[in-house]
Amino acid sequence: MKYLVHISRLLVGVLFIISGLIKLNDPLGFSYKLQEYFSADVLNLPFLEPYALMIAVMLVVFEVVLGIFLIIGYRPKFTIWSLLVMIVLFTFLTFYSAYFDKVKDCGCFGDALKLTPWESFTKDVILLVLILILVIGSRYVKPYFNRLITTIIALLGFVFSLWFGYYVLMHLPAVDFRAYKIGANINEGMTVPEDAPKPEIEYYWKFNVNGEEKTITNNGPYPSVEGDFISVDTKVIKEGYQPSIVDFSIETEDENLTDQFLAEENLIIVVSYSLEKIEKEGALKLNALQKEAKKKGYKIIGLTASGEVTKQRINAAYNIDFEWYLCDEKALKTVVRSNPGILELGKGTIEQKEHWNDIDDLDL
Repeated sequence: MKYLVHISRLLVGVLFIISGLIKLNDPLGFSYKLQEYFSADVLNLPFLEPYALMIAVMLVVFEVVLGIFLIIGYRPKFTIWSLLVMIVLFTFLTFYSAYFDKVKDCGCFGDALKLTPWESFTKDVILLVLILILVIGSRYVKPYFNRLITTIIALLGFVFSLWFGYYVLMHLPAVDFRAYKIGANINEGMTVPEDAPKPEIEYYWKFNVNGEEKTITNNGPYPSVEGDFISVDTKVIKEGYQPSIVDFSIETEDENLTDQFLAEENLIIVVSYSLEKIEKEGALKLNALQKEAKKKGYKIIGLTASGEVTKQRINAAYNIDFEWYLCDEKALKTVVRSNPGILELGKGTIEQKEHWNDIDDLDL
């Protein structure tokens, strides 16, 4: 039991620290995932959606801190029982999303590692077993250092976690794991190779044959049946190739201009997934940005999911004269974790990306 506890202690502690730091690197992304869980289609807790960011930061800071506490042996009973409560919660969420096919990616490791719902559930079950070993053998979890040093390390871990979470919220993630990282080409990210694997889909055809309902399963062709067609359902058996970028576009109400703008040599895109929620301080900086960009020979446009009335109101309020184009809100939240955020593109390649706090760092 003593050796099992030591192995479990190391595995659980390291995994909680890594998983927590990855999410803490992008707390906004994790908050979007929590909003998905809180939505009416999943847990039906919409009253929690406005607090998703606060809950996300608290959860990931607690996750990192518990991992540190466990490894150094700080307050072992509190730490182990807190880990148990947290893993029971995570296991319930991953089972719920897997069994009811509600959330396709739990967000356990942010954008760094995508797990299917059942993979996430399996991972949590393994962690649950390891933590139960810690509960049973908690007497073997002893501090590695004296009380003062252990307390100092615990405090430093807590302070660092809070500082790091605040820093990335005020700027951008320290490490960008998404398809829109600097150096990525958006055109290439949307391209599907000719020899890419196709999805395997099963079709379930329902017919009324002599007063009885009959279901025929195949891979697509309309079956030859002497009966009245009722309906057809499909199920993806095996996913095909998925490009890293699937929902990016630059559109007007009538026209798709994505290819045209991605061919521009010098393009500045101001991204605001919601102009209704745009940060006032960031919006105030856009007038100076547009003047500087145009003076340096850049074309500048905006991308938003907001409607025409809001676009005109924002332009008038902040003296903005560039045009806003349409893009899916979820895609824009993925492009840059800032509202507004700024991208510099050269023929579709992202050359610079900044939080509105760091507009002055743009090198045009």
